[in-house]
Parts: sequence; C-alpha cells; structure tokens
Amino acid sequence: MKVWIDQDLCTGDGLCEEICPDVFTLLDDGLAYVKEGSKVFSDPGGVEGLAGVPAGMEEAVIESAEECPGECIFIEVE
Repeated sequence: MKVWIDQDLCTGDGLCEEICPDVFTLLDDGLAYVKEGSKVFSDPGGVEGLAGVPAGMEEAVIESAEECPGECIFIEVE
C-alpha cells in the first residue's frame, strides 16, 4: 500500500497526523505531507510524493483518509 497527499486540497487540520503520526506530518506551511521513516515527501509533494505504508499501519492510514476533511489523502493498493 502506498499513500500521497494533494496539498492543494489539504485544509491543515492535522487529523491525519493525530491518527497516524508514523506516516503523516504537518510542516511549517501548515499542510500535511507523507513520510517514510525520517524522509518527508515535501518536494514537490502531490502524486510524486508517493510513500510506502509500513506494515501494521494500513488501518490507521485508511482511517486518516476517511476522516480527512479536505479529502486530500489518496491510497494506492499494489
């Protein structure tokens, strides 16, 4: 499973980071981004920032996408 965020749709509520801080983070611009370990996919963001979801985090990532008010979290199943 992989995940990415469309920052153009992000409302910066931070629910994704609350639900799954191992995969999502908010940066100084107030928007959410995905990360793999310590690597944050913030440049350029969008679909180019496709991050792998660690084992055991799938349900939290799905919940984050469902709860996101901006509907900006996109999940791709391999």
